[in-house]
Amino acid sequence: MSEQKKYILNKEEAGRKIQRMAYEIAERNMTETPPALILAGIRDNGVVIARSLQHLLQQIYPAPVQVLEVELDKRHPGVISWSDAGDFNGKTIVLVDDVANSGKTMLYALKPLLEFHPESIQTLALVERTHKKFPVHTDYVGLSLSTTLQEHIFVEVEGERVTGAYLV
Repeated sequence: MSEQKKYILNKEEAGRKIQRMAYEIAERNMTETPPALILAGIRDNGVVIARSLQHLLQQIYPAPVQVLEVELDKRHPGVISWSDAGDFNGKTIVLVDDVANSGKTMLYALKPLLEFHPESIQTLALVERTHKKFPVHTDYVGLSLSTTLQEHIFVEVEGERVTGAYLV
């Protein structure tokens, strides 16, 4: 039996969600002296979303916006690596993933930051499910969706663009 895709976001809708979240990030972080932002995209789709956000933020946000990649095994997170293990002290970091489900991936991705003292850590997901098992709040959400535990959400990307999201 083949799984049928039930699209919950098409390319245009995903683009609008990402654009709205970019404006929310800019608004929330706009201060007298706006901080530089680090968008930490969780590989693979989180990085694509982070790069899209970076492109939009560079047009509307007056401070530098950098994208870093976070790599970990989403099912069994053990080793977490960042593309640049720089100094995160005093920095504003936005952790970006495609789908927030239980909160486990984001929680483990934050683990290396415990060695530093960032100014702020914020989280973003294009699609958020309501099955939290870990105490991670998603600050920026493109689409919040209640699903059954048997259903799964997949985000499709093509190159550097999100082309849709579907439910199976």
